[in-house]
Amino acid sequence: MPLAPHEFWQEIYPAGTFDTRPADGFRGLYPAQLPDGRQIALPIRVLPEGGKAVASLIINQASFAVEDALVDTMVGLARPFAPEVVIGVPTLGLPLANGVARRLGHKRMVALGTSRKFWYRDELSESISSITSPAHGKRIFLDPRVLPLLEGRRVVVVDDVISSGASMIAVLRLLAHIGVQPCALIFAMAQGERWKTPFDEFDRMLGDVVFSALASPLFTSDQNDLWRAV
Repeated sequence: MPLAPHEFWQEIYPAGTFDTRPADGFRGLYPAQLPDGRQIALPIRVLPEGGKAVASLIINQASFAVEDALVDTMVGLARPFAPEVVIGVPTLGLPLANGVARRLGHKRMVALGTSRKFWYRDELSESISSITSPAHGKRIFLDPRVLPLLEGRRVVVVDDVISSGASMIAVLRLLAHIGVQPCALIFAMAQGERWKTPFDEFDRMLGDVVFSALASPLFTSDQNDLWRAV
């Protein structure tokens, strides 16, 4: 079932709408599955180095129905940890963190930032990069005014996608500056498993607290624009 570019991330399809194991490979579309089997159609995007691709999720282009379904699932993943604070990672993790915090009954969430304000401090920042946004001097900041909200609290960190793991490790380093170790890391989607190696190198226990509403593989190219999961 071909989709136009603007049709991705817009509907939640019944379980079984799309073949999750096509014999000839995926052609431009990957059906990621929610825990209950319902599917969300994601576009397959070729990585800059070529030869490999990932399924893409851009939450601020998704329909509200899709965003709500992802947030509801993420709340279910976060709730067993009884978080007192939800931390949102910019940019696309912020609306998800907002939704998770609201559904948990919190009055607010804590947003990290990538735009430096004049009252921010260098020691509350870390260099950050991701698969879609190389670093080039980009930094992530913690507003010093929110420190009282985090100290001694049980926190979960919410972001949209984990792929290489680089950006989340920067967040963890940032939080370590103030002695905060999240009890869980909650994502809308885990994009492959490349993040596991750097996570193990940073803290071998991290893999046990990573959860996602959706999972998608890394793809390698096949003939005729077909892609197979690695």
